[in-house]
Amino acid sequence: MFNFLCRTFLLRYGKNHTVRAASSTCKFQRFQSSILVKYVSTTTSRPESIIVSYLINSCGLSPESALAASKSVNSGSKKSPDLVISFFRSHGFSEAQISKVIRRNPRVLWTRPEETLLPKFEFLYSRGFSGPEIGYIFHVYPLFLHRSLENHIIPIFNYLDDLFKSSCETAVAAIKRNPVLLHHDVKTCMAPNVNVLRENGVPESKIHLFLRYWSRMFGTRPDTFRNTVKVVKEMGINPLTSHFVQAVYVKGCGTAKWDSKVSVYKRWGWSEEEVLAAFVKYPMFMTASENKIMAVMDFLVNKMHLESSAIAKRPDVIVLSLEKTFVPRAAVIQFLMSNGLIKKKQNVNLFTVFKYTEKTFLQRFVNCYDEGPQLLKLYQEKLELSKTKKK
Repeated sequence: MFNFLCRTFLLRYGKNHTVRAASSTCKFQRFQSSILVKYVSTTTSRPESIIVSYLINSCGLSPESALAASKSVNSGSKKSPDLVISFFRSHGFSEAQISKVIRRNPRVLWTRPEETLLPKFEFLYSRGFSGPEIGYIFHVYPLFLHRSLENHIIPIFNYLDDLFKSSCETAVAAIKRNPVLLHHDVKTCMAPNVNVLRENGVPESKIHLFLRYWSRMFGTRPDTFRNTVKVVKEMGINPLTSHFVQAVYVKGCGTAKWDSKVSVYKRWGWSEEEVLAAFVKYPMFMTASENKIMAVMDFLVNKMHLESSAIAKRPDVIVLSLEKTFVPRAAVIQFLMSNGLIKKKQNVNLFTVFKYTEKTFLQRFVNCYDEGPQLLKLYQEKLELSKTKKK
């Protein structure tokens, strides 16, 4: 249909429009898409257009999402999608959650909820999940709808129950916090990768930490996961520490991302050895995006006049918020220095200042001065400015 409309457009408007379209492909494609949306939405007698209208009007999808989703459903089905919508609503799903589930998995509308959905809901209810919490699981991981209860979902709960039995953590708490755990297959990925960590001396408490915060890694192929663990161990990071599992997570994100970020740090004068030393000291600094790295380094080097090599020795500051931490605190410190309240010879360690909790920072650099109200106002203005910029 899409190609037919394109040919019709060309025949009607001639070659000159073709040349202009070629010079402005994006505009032409948007024009084509608008024709298609209009065409489908006005031919309501066609089965596919009825589906599109339903997805827009009843499920809250955009015309573009509805068009894409309509390709995945059976227009000849006798089942009523209203039953599925009603089922989700009756179990506490928000309209946003329903819309996302359908957008990512439109075929669910043509299932029998009592047969395909209810057993999963009843199992999750039996394990202590509420309706809204189940809605969150489906919202984050819509493909959960197609997972087998007996062969996939129950085995994951059983495995996590056994894994966490020596700690205060529970399978339910872990899945509520991180529903992506339900994605991984126990036999082919999760259990083999946990065993790799055990073989390399990682304590159970650190394995629990890994599962709690970076569970996506447990869906990695075991041979790839084993190789990543080997690389991290060869870097000299102690498997007994939290830094080890953090490093496995970061290195497991991919070589391309790693190399690209190393190149960014090199632009600021870091050597490859400095990057590796920083990684061993604080692996999570490599999770910052390239834009974040550039922005933080620019602020610390060009505005705060810190040495780039000194930042390499304190990589933990890279992950701090530019808007919420660096800018408001730097404004306070600069005010104190410019008014002689802090002298350069006092050797204020800015890295420590930026790492303080907000309570400690306010106590040491705001509330203890007679100018406290003015300093607090300055600090809060900078914080509010960061919120405004984000909006």
